[in-house]
Amino acid sequence: MLLSLGYAVLALLLVLAIVSASSVHLERKRLLALADLAALEAADSLDETSYYGRADTPGTDSLVRLSPESVRAAVDAHLVSSPASGRLSDLRVVDATTPDARTAEVTLAAVAHPPLLSWFLAPWSDGIPLQVTARARADD
Repeated sequence: MLLSLGYAVLALLLVLAIVSASSVHLERKRLLALADLAALEAADSLDETSYYGRADTPGTDSLVRLSPESVRAAVDAHLVSSPASGRLSDLRVVDATTPDARTAEVTLAAVAHPPLLSWFLAPWSDGIPLQVTARARADD
């Protein structure tokens, strides 16, 4: 009887650990999806005045050029309008820039709180920090 009770407790703890790990993984996937969409939004945004103004200037290329300011503004605007950003705890933009004026690179961070073990982990942790980076390339 005692051995059966011990196995039942061990099985219950194993199920709780698997559910909590799955919850953290799904939270990370949500954060990555949000970062992907924010990077795509930033890569699609451009300053129309400078883009269409270049066509009149001889000797300029027709490539879409991104600036760190336009990437950050597009990411901030996307996060404000996205309903997914309200589901993530302590969401913040770590970095939103462009390394080569053609690629939008977005790094987001959030904190995951496992639902079933949070009462057990509360004295030792304020959650599990998550950080993801997504890139999107602007095309003509």
